Amino acid sequence: MRVEHTLSKDSFGARGTLEVGDNSYEIFRLSAVPGTEKLPYALKVLAENLLRTEDGANVTADHINALAHWDADAQPSVEIQFTPGRVLMQDFTGVPCVVDLATMREAVTALGGDPNKVNPLSPAEMVIDHSVILDVFGRADAFERNVELEYQRNGERYQFLRWGQGAFDDFKVVPPGTGIVHQVNIEYLARVVMTRNGQAYPDTCVGTDSHTTMENGLGVLGWGVGGIEAEAAMLGQPVSMLIPRVVGFKLTGEIQPGVTATDVVLTVTDILRQHGVVGKFVEFYGDGVAEVPLANRATLGNMSPEFGSTCAIFPIDGETINYLRLTGRTDEELALVEAYAKEQGMWHDTDAEPTYSEYLELDLGTVVPSIAGPKRPQDRILLSESKVAFRKDIHNYVDENHPAPQNGLDEGLDESFPASDPVAVSPDEAKLSFAEEDSVVASAANGAEGRPSQPVSVTSDGQSFVLDHGAVAVAGITSCTNTSNPSVMIGAGLLARNAVDKGLTSKPWVKTNMAPGSQVVSDYYEKAGLWPYLEKLGFYLGGYGCTTCIGNTGPLPDEISAAVNDNDLTVTAVLSGNRNFEGRISPDVKMNYLASPPLVIAYALAGTMDFDFETEALGQDTDGNDVFLRDIWPSAQEIDDTIKGAINQEMFRNSYADVFKGDERWQGLDTPDGDTFAWDENSTYVRKAPYFDGMTMDPEPVSDIKGARVLALLGDSVTTDHISPAGPIKPGTPAAQYLDSHGVARKDYNSLGSRRGNHEVMIRGTFANIRLQNQLLDGVSGGYTRDFTQEGGPQSFIYDASQNYQEAGIPLVVLGGKEYGSGSSRDWAAKGTVLLGVKAVITESFERIHRSNLIGMGVVPLQFPDGESSRTLGLDGTEVFDIEGLEQLNEGVTPKTVKVTATKEDGREVSFDAVVRIDTPGEADYYRNGGILQYVLRNMIKS
Repeated sequence: MRVEHTLSKDSFGARGTLEVGDNSYEIFRLSAVPGTEKLPYALKVLAENLLRTEDGANVTADHINALAHWDADAQPSVEIQFTPGRVLMQDFTGVPCVVDLATMREAVTALGGDPNKVNPLSPAEMVIDHSVILDVFGRADAFERNVELEYQRNGERYQFLRWGQGAFDDFKVVPPGTGIVHQVNIEYLARVVMTRNGQAYPDTCVGTDSHTTMENGLGVLGWGVGGIEAEAAMLGQPVSMLIPRVVGFKLTGEIQPGVTATDVVLTVTDILRQHGVVGKFVEFYGDGVAEVPLANRATLGNMSPEFGSTCAIFPIDGETINYLRLTGRTDEELALVEAYAKEQGMWHDTDAEPTYSEYLELDLGTVVPSIAGPKRPQDRILLSESKVAFRKDIHNYVDENHPAPQNGLDEGLDESFPASDPVAVSPDEAKLSFAEEDSVVASAANGAEGRPSQPVSVTSDGQSFVLDHGAVAVAGITSCTNTSNPSVMIGAGLLARNAVDKGLTSKPWVKTNMAPGSQVVSDYYEKAGLWPYLEKLGFYLGGYGCTTCIGNTGPLPDEISAAVNDNDLTVTAVLSGNRNFEGRISPDVKMNYLASPPLVIAYALAGTMDFDFETEALGQDTDGNDVFLRDIWPSAQEIDDTIKGAINQEMFRNSYADVFKGDERWQGLDTPDGDTFAWDENSTYVRKAPYFDGMTMDPEPVSDIKGARVLALLGDSVTTDHISPAGPIKPGTPAAQYLDSHGVARKDYNSLGSRRGNHEVMIRGTFANIRLQNQLLDGVSGGYTRDFTQEGGPQSFIYDASQNYQEAGIPLVVLGGKEYGSGSSRDWAAKGTVLLGVKAVITESFERIHRSNLIGMGVVPLQFPDGESSRTLGLDGTEVFDIEGLEQLNEGVTPKTVKVTATKEDGREVSFDAVVRIDTPGEADYYRNGGILQYVLRNMIKS
């Protein structure tokens, strides 16, 4: 079913025609609406969207006028309905979307509606990139073996997705082994200017991954939404939003030699996090914009979630056209993009500076090499100070009063390792405390302490070495952020060549990973002759997917994992990704650092975070001379020359010629057919969603929350990874117990992310991150709580306690701190929350996507009064909570605050007025209906 566009009311007479070559398109001219010429680029895109979708109800002339006369200084207050042109999904978050759509077809039928109404009304595309795990690494067959294992584990999911591609109109799937969703998006899927049913209009796209913002580098307005919002958008439901504040970020100057795009983006992330841009648009402008290559723009757009803005966008200009040409778009497409952008005043004009709400500026010439860590992408560290910073941070991860056993430290050490290596030390040196051994360096480092030492002898794969705190256990070139950027990828390849030529090797304890964002990267590595050098250092092709960045690092070698865990070593990961949250990269690794691809290789050579690249040698060349990082770092000119000689348009055209076809494995999958899916009750991957069970045409009235217990009392910066981890399933946990009961062997557990199509697994994995700190318990990490249905409130798995609470009819609340729900766009963080029986989440502040996702699942987000917290109010999580005032929603009124009363065990009461974070009338409708999907489904049947 393809829906023809509905004619706009066109109150402003904006409808017109644009002639481009032999083609003619209907457009809605912004020039018909006075005031729009002064708007920032991103708001011009929103203005066109409203003009084209004006219907007199959801979008009115008043909404269009409000945008045209936008007050840059005012706080957001005007709600508008934004209709994205397309939806982009990856498989972790996309599979549950398709599960929900399939379930909705059955729910519509049960309520007497037409199941074929459940169909995407706008193009929806999914790229399968989150499922490949790096089980095999550092060898020539790593890619083939990992893909083979991926299909063995995920065959059920992939069959289901192939069914969806046939059952739903306007839904396409890019098969596994193609690339990372956001790189495939900018290299192929993004239109920049869309054409549909004779109309031309700006490409706008929401995605089920927060890094959808990578497309902002192309001038495509879009951002990450929860899977439930994406489903609604696919079904024609506009995204409700307030006209935002827009931060103008002026770029000047040029990047200095030795500085990478990664360094720029970590610097920008630091600046914007400090400034505060949550919920705002960021738009880059100024003379310097023209000097920023498209790949760097995409890198900056990609990191928007890390600094908290809704988007981080660049306007369309000649660089945009050059990139579209390089990536194989047709001459007709290029002509349309340029003609449309110039016609609508969306072409970058340095002489016409828009008005912004706030202004920032960065001279690119001031950027210096940086990394970020050890647990947040906004925690930037100058590379020159990385050793000092590590030595300060390590004390937060090591119990220095209770050192772990040495495990025969004096036995079996390989003395062939040079004593100068900071990790691989001789037996005698291993007995020294690091503070004594290197006290001069420690004391000179601005007061930084020498780090504690815990050296352990290990033999793995025929090699013996010593592991200590800070050892780099994982070095991953991974993630769309950087693998889409030829300058840093070529830079990494050239650095590898120079290192090999000097006789350097990666340390034997490092799990190396090369996961390009698309097949084009492999092609230009091949043409530039760089693969042999990367492979010599262990960076063999491991897969085209997110891998390490999403937590699909795979297990460390058994001997290394055992040494780390048996001796409580704090080892590190260095990755070129965008996410380094606690517990995300590997269950064996406590400290995670973001770095450019060349620096990932450099740290694999160094083997430890306790390393100063300026003063310490990476090793010796064949003549015995010390080799420093500066000796092997490629020049900017060499990188640029290699790019020009190795990358061409044909690479992109060949890679994407049959992008939806897939390989023989994909084509050979047995695919079900039919308009509704035949659910397999024995499947542990795909199960019918429970959200519509017992649903009636009329929603139940909203009720106040009485007698609620606290499921979890959490601190600041609790991420969606803490709430709904995507990584490995730990044996003995409720999720593992469920799989055990269904006959799944431990080796086939796969990851939580891969099982998002099965709510039974995902409920059991909610709040199950191994690093979660539930303050209801002292010194306990992981998915545990106190179960107050039992006498004394004993420790229990969160899932088990929630089942007991639900059986007893006791509602639940979660208490949190600042930035609750930051991180990846993850609908299961909200779905799992509601299925555990949580009715309200009370925090100091929320990140945008997770707050809206909670409402979308029928959970009310509340905030403590300004300046208050669970700590200042003296709440310890043992209280019984009553929340009064929500019933006003039944009368069409969204209360600004509700009264919360927490009654302690001795009868004392703590009362406060919590702010209701239902921010728009549309969100109130969703909450009244028990969620956005229920709202859409009821309206679908009524229509």
